Amino acid sequence: MYSEVVKRMLETAGIFPGDRLRLTSGKRKFEGILMPRPDSGDPNVLIIKLDNGYNIGLKLSLDSKLEKIEDKEGHSKTIKNENVSQPAKKFNPNLNKVDLIYTGGTIGSKVDYATGGVYMLTKPEELLDSVPEIAGIANLRLNNLMSIASEDMSYLEWQKIAKAVADSLNDGAKGVVITHGTDTMHYTSAALSFMLKDLRGPVVIVGSQRSSDRGSSDAFMNIVAGTRVAAESDIAEVSICMHATTSDRYCNVIRGTKVRKMHTSRRDAFQPINSRPIASVSYEGKITYMGDYSKVVGNDEKTKLMTGFEPKVALIKVHPNSDPGILEYYSGKGYKGVIIEGTGLGHAPVSTPYPGFNWLGHIESAVDSGMIVGMTSQCINGRVNDKVYRNLRLIKKAGGLFCEDMIPEVAYVKLGWLLGNYKKDEAETLLSQNIAGEISRKSEADWFGE
Repeated sequence: MYSEVVKRMLETAGIFPGDRLRLTSGKRKFEGILMPRPDSGDPNVLIIKLDNGYNIGLKLSLDSKLEKIEDKEGHSKTIKNENVSQPAKKFNPNLNKVDLIYTGGTIGSKVDYATGGVYMLTKPEELLDSVPEIAGIANLRLNNLMSIASEDMSYLEWQKIAKAVADSLNDGAKGVVITHGTDTMHYTSAALSFMLKDLRGPVVIVGSQRSSDRGSSDAFMNIVAGTRVAAESDIAEVSICMHATTSDRYCNVIRGTKVRKMHTSRRDAFQPINSRPIASVSYEGKITYMGDYSKVVGNDEKTKLMTGFEPKVALIKVHPNSDPGILEYYSGKGYKGVIIEGTGLGHAPVSTPYPGFNWLGHIESAVDSGMIVGMTSQCINGRVNDKVYRNLRLIKKAGGLFCEDMIPEVAYVKLGWLLGNYKKDEAETLLSQNIAGEISRKSEADWFGE
């Protein structure tokens, strides 16, 4: 919290968190939005969000001058308790309603400076306190659904999130923003793309590569951009909205079945695969549409749910010296399907002179046992193709199904969803058919520069 001296200066100037102020100290002037004071650090340091989105700390002295430039609508004129707090904002009839579903992840975490470790926030309000500009974009409703690291998520969480999204859209929200950890974000975006039918508005998943209290955090721009897409766009799809480059120039809005995390720590880790982004959102808030997308249709149809999921589906990577007997392991465990990440066009060793490394008979046995076997490529970009090499034709003859240009993780999620909602023969047919934009009619290989 701020010191008593700082609180008196703010109260005298009538400035509260979310208000725009000017600080004059000697010959230097700073303008920005007043932020709530974190628990740690010097209580005489004022935290201001600059126009570039970054926060700075400014040490106040008795000769510092504070001036309010703009009063945010709905802010209280009194200081509550002992600390300067950010009261709830009033409903703005000129803005659309957007629901924010909080699930945790790095975007909902901060550093414990006493131990140096990162921990999850327990309330989404702690995160939104740092993004007062959202008040000018949408009327935000908060749903504190869960607080979990994305690597700990399962299909059970996907089902909960899908239901929460449908409830929000059917209860009048123009769009939905979901905060999520980045490790498995693209699994969740794929699951929601299949589980949600007849979307009534945009569903935007946002996260951050760096915790929200770090100077280099990408959390705030991602949230602001995602909220703008949810509030103002007509995109009737599930998408991920994250930094497009390492700078803060703009964010990409990428289809939920055509996106993958491509770096462990860079802010532009999420990239479109075999497709273009749906849109980009500049720091200033301009939405530029870049690709085809499903649009919101103005009717009274409710968003529907198909949340069935078969958890006994596996994702396997082929590699030199890999043991094809793993298929028998999964079959023995009662698994209903498996997606194989093959090499190149979807290859697996089938003509090797060493029988212990030959996958062909094992694929055929798995199919005969009732499993669905799908083939993808670990190349990520491009399309599997059984019409080029003899080995691939042998896999097809053994019963392997080729998954076109699907990302392996998406094919895995799709197969689990198909087996949870359809009979086996229907699932086999639908695996290689486009349902939620996961298969492109013709793969694109676009490279985007700065």
